[in-house]
Amino acid sequence: MPPVTTFFLLLPSFLLYPSTSFPYDTAYHIDCGSSTTTTDKFNTTWLSDRYFTAGSTGLVSEPLRFHSFHEKTLRYFPVSSGKKNCYIFPDLPPGRYYLRTFTVYDNYDGKTHPPSFDLSTEGTLVFSRRSPWEDDVSRHGAYSDFIFSVSDGDGDVCFYSIATDPPVIGSIELIRIDPASYDPVLTGNESSILVNYGRLSCGSNRWGFSNDEDVFGRVWESDAKYLSRKFVGIKSVTAVRKVINAGTSPNYFPAKLFDSAVTLTGTGDLEYELAVDAKLDYVVWLHFAEIDVSVNRKGKRVFDVVINDENVTQINIFKEVGGFAAYSYRYVARNLSSTLLTVKLVRVFGSPLICGLENYAIVPADVMTVPQQATAMQALKESLRVPERMGWNGDPCAPTNWDAWEGVTCHPNKDESALLIFKIDLASQGLKGYISDKIVLLTNLVSLNLSSNSLGGTLPSGLGQSSLKKLDLSNNQISGSIPDSLSSSNLQLVLLNGNKLEGQVPEELYSIGVHGGAFDLSGNKGLCGVPSLPDCPLFNGLSNGSKIAVGISCGVVVLLVLIIVCICIRRRRNDYDFAHPQELISLASKKNKYHTQKSLMALEMESQHAKGFIRSYSSN
Repeated sequence: MPPVTTFFLLLPSFLLYPSTSFPYDTAYHIDCGSSTTTTDKFNTTWLSDRYFTAGSTGLVSEPLRFHSFHEKTLRYFPVSSGKKNCYIFPDLPPGRYYLRTFTVYDNYDGKTHPPSFDLSTEGTLVFSRRSPWEDDVSRHGAYSDFIFSVSDGDGDVCFYSIATDPPVIGSIELIRIDPASYDPVLTGNESSILVNYGRLSCGSNRWGFSNDEDVFGRVWESDAKYLSRKFVGIKSVTAVRKVINAGTSPNYFPAKLFDSAVTLTGTGDLEYELAVDAKLDYVVWLHFAEIDVSVNRKGKRVFDVVINDENVTQINIFKEVGGFAAYSYRYVARNLSSTLLTVKLVRVFGSPLICGLENYAIVPADVMTVPQQATAMQALKESLRVPERMGWNGDPCAPTNWDAWEGVTCHPNKDESALLIFKIDLASQGLKGYISDKIVLLTNLVSLNLSSNSLGGTLPSGLGQSSLKKLDLSNNQISGSIPDSLSSSNLQLVLLNGNKLEGQVPEELYSIGVHGGAFDLSGNKGLCGVPSLPDCPLFNGLSNGSKIAVGISCGVVVLLVLIIVCICIRRRRNDYDFAHPQELISLASKKNKYHTQKSLMALEMESQHAKGFIRSYSSN
């Protein structure tokens, strides 16, 4: 897609105030660079500067030239803020939004060098400025506006520096509009962004009219300088009564737009010439109302609409809606080959008449990072404490016209419908955080290099997704054990040297070196269990609490064993005491009988012995 050069409105500042009466309740009016919140004469609240990612504030060199306070201050993004910076509007309801920006230079920095930069919204390039700017734009500033959709809850308006130039912004307005406005089905729904290349009020005064009368906040410029000079005899027509059907949903075209029109006084055709960029599609909206009281029946004013020499339709206003009623027609001009779009109203009967004209480039929405991976990258940005100078803002990979975040490489997925994080290289960037667990969401990550920083914490338990082939976390301060998830067979390079890791190394991880891959765990005094490292102790890998629990358990087991041994010893000494009660009684009876018999035998033996002794003595 070619660079988009937006249509700038150079209008007096008193014509550039937003509406406060739109039926949708989400609207932001940011006074970039201002430290105070102000209210203008239309009762619109301009918020002090907020929602920016970085940058510095400035003031135009000649503030008295600007009538509106929000045009005098600005925010710029020096190279120290990174190449990419954004305004991120949080918590937006899903829907369609109207965005208007005011850019001004006015030599605020005294360098007489307006910057070159790009602007994107929701990851799509919509605006480019290249130095040198046109003098009027540089000194007075210019407005640009876009219509786009938000679906993820945040609205991103991002700036990208060209070379070392600092992008600059004076104000940003973001207004939620009707989701059916400007026929989103015709222009691709959420797959495209409408970029204003001309919004004209025909037959009004030389300034058009201000957006305080437009609930979208649109500004309508006079058509005078866009009328072709090939024809003469043009006159303005003013409505003598109210035009009906104006200001209705979904487009809410203002009633004032249909209060005036241009037509021809003589012969010929009515033609407009609008500058465009080639190779883009454009949607042209034409606005009509039969406000000439002399045209009171259908057929009195009929004309053809010819766009870039193609007859696209025939208009009979009275036939379509009658008199003093608003009527609009739109047409898409495809793939223009020139930088000029012509709209010609060719008479069929009577003179052609028109109240307004709009021309929008249909810019295809760029592909963006897969939401889950974008979430992971935001988590890494915070956990790694990525410095501001690296410009990690907005979508990590989009727009594709720009470089991805510094140190990040992205690839499209298979059907090219989204972008994937492929590599991250943040070696020697002074990082002092830790690796977020959400890194496991980067399921297409092939290479991760965070070496030579000061990262702490532990290795996420899921690190080592199947896509990962190269991992370099060397020379940090990472502690804890190596998770089993790093035992991926796809890893070809693992450098964890120079950390504070401990515990047993998974055998599968060591096999990387055995099979020809690069493998280094040196400088981690607590690692063990593979060749070149000490053997692991019995309870290696257990936490201190676990080791204490094991010690207590062992003590309890030993104590139980000792108690059982003591009981067994006592049993051996008094084995008869362990019979059943009945057996003990029988045993006691036997013991008593035995002792009685033993006593009687002893007495008898003693008696016989005594008698024998006497006989022996007597015989002698």
